[in-house]
Amino acid sequence: MQLINATKIRAGYTMGMEPSGRQLLVVVIKGTFAITEASSEIALASDQVPLLEADVASGDPGFSAPVYESDYASRKPRCDVLLNGSAYAPGGRPTERVTVSLKVGSVSKSFDVVGNRVWQKGLFLTRPSKPLSFTVMPISYNTAFGGVDKTHANQRRHAAHLGNPVGIGFHTNLVREFVDGRPLPNTEEHGNRVRIPNRRYRPMDYGPLGRGWQPRPSFAGTYDQNWLDNVFPFLPADFKEDYYQAAPADQQIAYPRGGEEVILKNLAPSEEIRFRLPTFKMPVEFTNSSYRRTKVSAVIDTVLLEPDIQRVLLVWRASLPLKKNIHEIRQVVVGEMRKSWYRARDLGKIYHPSINHLISSNQKA
Repeated sequence: MQLINATKIRAGYTMGMEPSGRQLLVVVIKGTFAITEASSEIALASDQVPLLEADVASGDPGFSAPVYESDYASRKPRCDVLLNGSAYAPGGRPTERVTVSLKVGSVSKSFDVVGNRVWQKGLFLTRPSKPLSFTVMPISYNTAFGGVDKTHANQRRHAAHLGNPVGIGFHTNLVREFVDGRPLPNTEEHGNRVRIPNRRYRPMDYGPLGRGWQPRPSFAGTYDQNWLDNVFPFLPADFKEDYYQAAPADQQIAYPRGGEEVILKNLAPSEEIRFRLPTFKMPVEFTNSSYRRTKVSAVIDTVLLEPDIQRVLLVWRASLPLKKNIHEIRQVVVGEMRKSWYRARDLGKIYHPSINHLISSNQKA
């Protein structure tokens, strides 16, 4: 199969699968844009980030927060809005606490970022220490509420925060030696401060959820003996494509059409950043072995904001259900080629973008 990329951004393809066993040809397009504070529009960057074939973690995979997820998901029902970044004290003045806010289209989410602190075990209560001041604080699920507590001698009493097993601050064994001096999270819900170590507070971050963190496994389907005996290697019938959503539910929106306003507060030194998502279409044309053409519009299903490095990544996706396999597709065109290219293709001719190109081709022949 031939993939022709008529855009200035990255494009690739992979195979997906529906629970029915039907295969999908999935085309993924990834654009890198630069944030410029002087403009309300983001510009296409000269350096385009490659498509990711595997997840990227901040540390040991499975034991640290994800930073990027593979771009080759089969299909996302909605658009993920994600952010990797830091909290900035307004005006660069040290502070113990700051509220950060993200708004993209219909999504609006804010929470508090707090300076470093630890649990202090008293005679009867365990309380947070006074936070240290900061000017810049990285935001990550590594330092959000959560974690695993395996300190109890009885393994049956081990516990984990399944919404964020790589976080900090969560303890069920409140013996002094296992709690006193241990770090608290640097993020917490606005108006719901972390005060008790064995309560299950909501982890606060803008990054992707781990594939094994709740609620994602609840969408993955049932893998029991019946699946092993009668369904493997196909997906279970109760698999839901919501599993591919890397963002928590409150960071998912309908596919953007372009022009949606983005507002970031206290997520950059300038205190507030405003711009709009780009408004251009992303057509994808599939041509099968019988030269029948199917044209679809790829949808934006991932918006990743990285204000620390003034970058925005947008991922478009289009999928085509196949009758049998990928060999039935002859060609895929991403974007729009020149009209003369389509005319040459329809006539079975070689396309020459210029007279010089034609002369050069004849000379080589």
